[in-house]
Amino acid sequence: MEGEPTLRLRIFDLNCWAIRYLSRRRQERVRLIGDTLRREGFDLVLLQEVWSEQDYSDLKVKLAGCYPFSHYFRSGVIGSGLCVFSRFPILDTLLYQYSLNGYPYMLQHGDWFCGKSVGVGVGVTAPLLSLSLQLHAEYCRDKDAYLPHRLVQAWELAQFIRHTSKAADVVLLGGDLNMHPEDVGIRLLRGWTGLRDAFAEATHFEGCKNGCTLVPDNCFTAKSELLPFPLGIRIDYILYKAISSFTVKCEELKTTTGPAPGMDIPFSDHEAVMATLHIQRQGQPASATLGTADLALADVVTEARMEVGVGLRAAQRQRYSSGRMAVLALLLLLLQAAAALGTLAGLGAEQPFPKLSFCLLAFLALGVLVLATGLHLFHTMEVKMLHGTEDQMWMALRALQERP
Repeated sequence: MEGEPTLRLRIFDLNCWAIRYLSRRRQERVRLIGDTLRREGFDLVLLQEVWSEQDYSDLKVKLAGCYPFSHYFRSGVIGSGLCVFSRFPILDTLLYQYSLNGYPYMLQHGDWFCGKSVGVGVGVTAPLLSLSLQLHAEYCRDKDAYLPHRLVQAWELAQFIRHTSKAADVVLLGGDLNMHPEDVGIRLLRGWTGLRDAFAEATHFEGCKNGCTLVPDNCFTAKSELLPFPLGIRIDYILYKAISSFTVKCEELKTTTGPAPGMDIPFSDHEAVMATLHIQRQGQPASATLGTADLALADVVTEARMEVGVGLRAAQRQRYSSGRMAVLALLLLLLQAAAALGTLAGLGAEQPFPKLSFCLLAFLALGVLVLATGLHLFHTMEVKMLHGTEDQMWMALRALQERP
């Protein structure tokens, strides 16, 4: 009922950049993160890129006294890297893995192997539906080959939130979205779900200018990637919305600003985001809304659908190229088989049979056949997923346009 006490919820979100054997000073930074979380006593902690389960186990032991409830989300080949620590009981968990997540042959990026996902925890607070997630990295903004995949992920995430949040009173999302605030993906996610940006809504802000979470002053950040952005970029977010009879207000938002207090290193190559939210029950249920004008939302959906269409045509070309390569490799194998059978039948017996060259060529053709077939199957699935997302966006767009 109206006038009930306000719940003050403090959230900590961080992309930890804790890749075993690759991230610099990983173990030292994980210990530093654990010490800080134990000292500060947040209510909810959302972490990404905790790739080692041993790091999670160490944090769990260290934080057991102040965060008695936690969960690690396992996904992909090397894991999702997502985990959550909570002062409140976690009643249920769910992991949703995106249907598209980069390319398995792009080994230098590795997003496909980690199985990017969204981890969901349902708590007793409100009840609160909290999500920790990470979307596909951008790598190159000028030639972003992963933009269609990231848009599919943003759309799937938006649909996932809309269909799973009906029983919740408050939805809280934190993570590395790998998108700038003005990018079509973040506008699509916020517009379609009604989520509000804590940075934009905060009464008080303290931290890096414009809320940036990748900044040139961070000693772990690749400076060359931030040359077009001298102040840095904001790609880590805390988003929220109230459902039913609750209201949520962001009282304060903070980011870390480089080295941790008393240390010569920061927590990660990303700055942490900390928000203080006030949650209160109101007298009447809030009316359901998408959080933006239908016309503006239709424009965003149209823009996203066009980008997905570009990715769809590129995937179709790659599917055709890999299929043609597989057919050529198969024909070469058949020709070699015919030549071998001719030799066994006594045809051309007057000339020596080049067994070594024949075997090497056969192994090469077989390898190309297997590789091309695998690529053809992968791009076939990619085409289906992109086409399905394009159809879903078209249905959503038509529904928006047909509204009175």
